[in-house]
Amino acid sequence: MLPVQFIRDEKERVLLSLEKRGFKDMTILDQIIGADDKRKNIQKDSDDKKSELNRLSKEIGNLMKEGKKAEADAAKAITTDLKSAIDTLDKDSKEVQEELQALLLLVPNCLNTLVPFGRSSEENEVYKDWPNLPELNENALPHWELAAKYKLIDFELGVKITGAGFPVYTGKGAKLQRALINFFLDEAEKAGFTENQVPHLVNTASAMGTGQLPDKEGQMYHCEVDDLYLIPTAEVPLTNIYRDVILEEDQFPVRITGYTPCFRREAGSYGAHVRGLNRLHQFDKVEIVCIEHPDRSHDRHMEMLAHVEGLLVKLGLPFRILRLCGGDTGFASSMTFDFETFSAAQKRWLEVSSVSNFDVFQSNRLKLRFRSKDGKGTQLAHTLNGSALALPRIVATILENYQTAEGIVIPEVLRPYTGFDIIK
Repeated sequence: MLPVQFIRDEKERVLLSLEKRGFKDMTILDQIIGADDKRKNIQKDSDDKKSELNRLSKEIGNLMKEGKKAEADAAKAITTDLKSAIDTLDKDSKEVQEELQALLLLVPNCLNTLVPFGRSSEENEVYKDWPNLPELNENALPHWELAAKYKLIDFELGVKITGAGFPVYTGKGAKLQRALINFFLDEAEKAGFTENQVPHLVNTASAMGTGQLPDKEGQMYHCEVDDLYLIPTAEVPLTNIYRDVILEEDQFPVRITGYTPCFRREAGSYGAHVRGLNRLHQFDKVEIVCIEHPDRSHDRHMEMLAHVEGLLVKLGLPFRILRLCGGDTGFASSMTFDFETFSAAQKRWLEVSSVSNFDVFQSNRLKLRFRSKDGKGTQLAHTLNGSALALPRIVATILENYQTAEGIVIPEVLRPYTGFDIIK
């Protein structure tokens, strides 16, 4: 959520950001500023009346001491009217603050000036590209056929147990999953991230804090009886560890990581492009989260980008990095880079990671602040997160790109984790 003062001070920049995103109601900033003006006027009127009430209360005491009962009674009558007026103003203040909050929740984050114009994923900027894409022989199979051939993933069994988009990993397929999770966590630890095991369900305050709610697309699974949400990513519980926290400046950077399953309804996703592991309702992911000083968050963003790139290099998977255009950047993000691996069997790019800087958007909702060393009070921290990595499409590209006539070769870096070199 953007701070109101930021909207006031940077109105033209926010308007440009909304234009980049293709946001429709461009009058919303004026509505917010108008509601905030109304809130301030009510607050000033209330403060003035409370000050007058305090003055009269003291005066009444003095009049009573001086035996001026009639004058004291007249003053009491005024205080009664003041208290009634203050009660009315308090109700008005609550209503206008609720109105202001509702408007602010509709406004997406202000985009970084480096984010390009564009309405869809076709207009994303190629930030880094792989020079030579691999080519497989004409008999190469897509991962869903390889998974069936080598008995690694049972999609039909998942349909039986739950439904489409909930695969069952079996045998060496399950071991490959576990190997990737452990590899990603170990690499995160080497990079200075502290591992956390976090809940897989969160309350409304947590989902609001990181920007998943209001859920306009209805992509979250909601447990209505207990009013809890299944997490779409570990970003939500990990970042909420620091909700309502004031950090000391010398605690930066905060680096945390965690593995969780992720749950997404993926409403409206149909067609051949979602076949197999390409798009699931439940999948595994290792997430990295950073909390940083505003002056250093861009550098931290680049560091996180390098970390994810290093994972793909070690796995030997061809990849490219995209800087998302305004129309494709998530609601809460100020700038996002996507990593895509190349599926040689499908001959298409598959997204495997998003690395985002949220500036103060999440921390303003979370009330996540830090205390400056210079003693000038507290200010909002910056939050960042990235997938490091999401497993389904990584598994898909490993199966497809590493297939040979003898079987599926395991990337060398994973062999200490799997205990085998090839799937035959």
